[in-house]
This record gives sequence, C-alpha cells and structure tokens, in this order.
Amino acid sequence: MRLNSIQAAAGSRPAKKRVGRGIGSGFGKTCGRGHKGQKSRAGGFHKVGFEGGQMPLQRRLPKRGFKSMTNARNVEVRLSAIAALPVDEVDLATLRQANLVPQNVLSAKVILSGSIERKVVLKGVGASAGARAAIEAVGGSVAE
Repeated sequence: MRLNSIQAAAGSRPAKKRVGRGIGSGFGKTCGRGHKGQKSRAGGFHKVGFEGGQMPLQRRLPKRGFKSMTNARNVEVRLSAIAALPVDEVDLATLRQANLVPQNVLSAKVILSGSIERKVVLKGVGASAGARAAIEAVGGSVAE
C-alpha cells in the first residue's frame, strides 16, 4: 500500500450538492429550500431553544436549588502531605507556597489520608475529626 493509493470507501463521501445550476440539475431556482419561510432565506437560523414565540422550555420550568460559587475554592489536603512539609506551623500561606493548594483558594481542610509521626500546629486550616485526632495523638494542635 502506498499513500498515493489510499481512497475512501465507495459511497462514504457523497458529492457536494451544487445548487442554483439550472432546472435540469434538480436544485435550480429555489435550490432545494422550497418557497418562502424562515429557512428559505439567507441567514434563516434561530436561537437555540427558540420555539416560534412560545415560551421556551428552559423558561417554563421553575428554578431549583442553589449552586455555590465559592465551593470550588474550598479544598482538601491529605494528612500525608502535611507530614511531608518541612515546617511545624501550617497555615494557608504555607500550603500555597508548597503548591499543595491553588493560589486562589479560600479555605482548606486536612483529611485523614495517610499518617503523621511528628508534631504540627494547624492555624487557620480546618481538619476532619479523624485528622484532628491523629494530629493531637502525636502532640500537635489544631487552632481554627
């Protein structure tokens, strides 16, 4: 096989419809668009969800619930990642410098994933009940 001998399968690529080429072509005069109406005109498109003037479905249905805008800026940090830090006092700025959390984060919470063997002090960083117990078991503390 050579690159210049590769062809698409027969019938997989139909010929382009050539409109406006006379009555004998089958697509002359109105070019397959019929007579009058929105779709016969140039630029005859409508907005997504437009229902001809009827109140669209997305406006007929009631709004439900609430989506927090700040929820994506609250992150979880593993206890094993805290144990790997070379500092004893851990706050949000420390986590940002260590690239454990994004720069735009609003709050962080330490979760029990892994273990810790040395004393650390958490300041301004939350902790789950299991992580708090593990930190306090080795002599550390959690100051909210």
